[in-house]
Amino acid sequence: MSDAISACGFSDEAEYVEKTAAGRRRALHQSSALGMESVLRDELAEVWQECSKPNWDGYGAVAVRERTYRNAERFLLALPLGTRAPSVGAEPDGQITFEWRHSRRRILSVSVSPEDELHYAALLGPSRTCGTEPFFGEVPRLIRELIGRVYDVESV
Repeated sequence: MSDAISACGFSDEAEYVEKTAAGRRRALHQSSALGMESVLRDELAEVWQECSKPNWDGYGAVAVRERTYRNAERFLLALPLGTRAPSVGAEPDGQITFEWRHSRRRILSVSVSPEDELHYAALLGPSRTCGTEPFFGEVPRLIRELIGRVYDVESV
């Protein structure tokens, strides 16, 4: 959803509009021509299955919880159409990570937590940035901009 029409509403009508829009976004993402490839969702499911048990890495890693997996799935579905596909992985602290990499010095990593937070770290040429954004079902503007900057070599 674009920022121009994104709004928080509490009426029955606002709830209906949000549910309808979410359903349509899901349908577009499930379309192989317009949305995220099913391969990416399969990769996410595979990572979760491999990492859903404690000590999945042999070094004491925390199990990736189902809530983390569901939040990561929602994050993928919320990415704007046309967004380049990230690689998918898991971290020893139990979070699922999406990484966009253009080169060794142009990388963005976004970790999805079970607490509805997105932790990000980016290396964009000589500059670095990191932080945490709340996740309410839409990819925050800052993270969308960082994804674009990974591939926009003229922006740095």
